[in-house]
Amino acid sequence: MLQNRIYRGEIVHNQQSYPGEHEPIIDQPLWDAVQAQLAGNAAQHNDCGKTRQPSLLAGMLFDGDGNRMTPSHAIKKGTRYRYYVSGSLITKDRTENSGGLRIPAAEIEHLVSSRVHRWLLDPGSIYKSTSARLADASIQQRLVARAAEIGKRWPELPVARKRVVLTALIERIEVSVGQIDIRFRPSRLSALLDAAATPLQGATDDETEILPAPIRLRRAGREIRMVVDGTDPFAVTKPDARLIRLLLRARRFNATLAQGEGAPFAALAQREGVSRSYFTRLVRLSYLAPDITQAILDGRQPSDLTAEKLLDHSRLPLAWHDQRTLLGFG
Repeated sequence: MLQNRIYRGEIVHNQQSYPGEHEPIIDQPLWDAVQAQLAGNAAQHNDCGKTRQPSLLAGMLFDGDGNRMTPSHAIKKGTRYRYYVSGSLITKDRTENSGGLRIPAAEIEHLVSSRVHRWLLDPGSIYKSTSARLADASIQQRLVARAAEIGKRWPELPVARKRVVLTALIERIEVSVGQIDIRFRPSRLSALLDAAATPLQGATDDETEILPAPIRLRRAGREIRMVVDGTDPFAVTKPDARLIRLLLRARRFNATLAQGEGAPFAALAQREGVSRSYFTRLVRLSYLAPDITQAILDGRQPSDLTAEKLLDHSRLPLAWHDQRTLLGFG
């Protein structure tokens, strides 16, 4: 009954459907949702008794047309490949202008998981997400600390635990051309990490933020396949030794300045064996926001942030939020 197209105002002849003369009693979005759910149930039923990888993002993914994407799989030469597939591709109810997606599950799960992982480890992002809702700075600090605890244990967490965190934070994940937008509600972070956090008067739970993640597209006939790109600006695998040395030297120059008892910058620079301009720029780097400094020490800075680029900012702003915007941490 759930697959009877008569309810869609159609008639079926020789396994082909045609517009009928009667009015439909089920609209297209509801039909698509039901067919996608049936397809997902069938895939799970066929896998009974087999060990299978759980679908980390089930129920969260939507394509550019607003269609929910359903976990699916294919077996090729004895190997099982998992995907997330647009409901319109499963039900074959696409229009000419729609673009169904079929995305390798492991890649998009890794991308979303890594993006949320980095967000949990970024104090600046946590402060930015909660500052408009929480009146008590000490509560914000506690949230940052607890988010960091989860972030540090994230790689070892079982998939089921990661899914609990993701479903608590994420409203939906929208997959579009060139980018994946992870829509989440910062208010849920307080509930997830600290039930005692009291929101500011007037703050609502409907406020959402977007974590963007880059991807690239590849067409295969009429079907759009999506491949995770390696252009994520935060994808740094290890700390940059030159950046760290630069920060250490900046701290040393700052100590020289503090102990200089009012000596001119030119004299202090000469004492360090550098030019006055270089000494001034290094001293400014000692006033970087703590979360920016920590990100550089952890190797989580934007991939295009080099020692040369950091030094080029001769007039680095002292305001921390301006620093994050200028250096790509905002």
